[in-house]
Amino acid sequence: MGTKNVEIWHYPRCSKSRKTLALLEERGIEPEVRKYRQDPPDADTLGDVLDKLGMSPRELMRKKEDEYKELGLDDESLSRDELIEAMVDNPILIERPVVIAGDKAALGRPPENVLSLFEEA
Repeated sequence: MGTKNVEIWHYPRCSKSRKTLALLEERGIEPEVRKYRQDPPDADTLGDVLDKLGMSPRELMRKKEDEYKELGLDDESLSRDELIEAMVDNPILIERPVVIAGDKAALGRPPENVLSLFEEA
């Protein structure tokens, strides 16, 4: 697989994010690095990545962030679109790192999770 289609949603201050990026680079994979807190995905992109991850928005949310409580995001009546919008508006809520490779994605928790994206079928 070429590495030009690989992207990592990266937060440099996060050790898991740094380890995941290093793991990719050690294997010759040079992903496009998206510092998602400064350059958050739009709602369509985030929805697409959630589908690739096989996750609901809440599964990709950092529930311990103050914003999660302040915005009342534990309200079970909130729709998928409302949760995605909250994540777009408050990218601190997006769990990291996310690696996207073509039509697949993986969460780097632990960092080795992302290696499955590059295994031959």
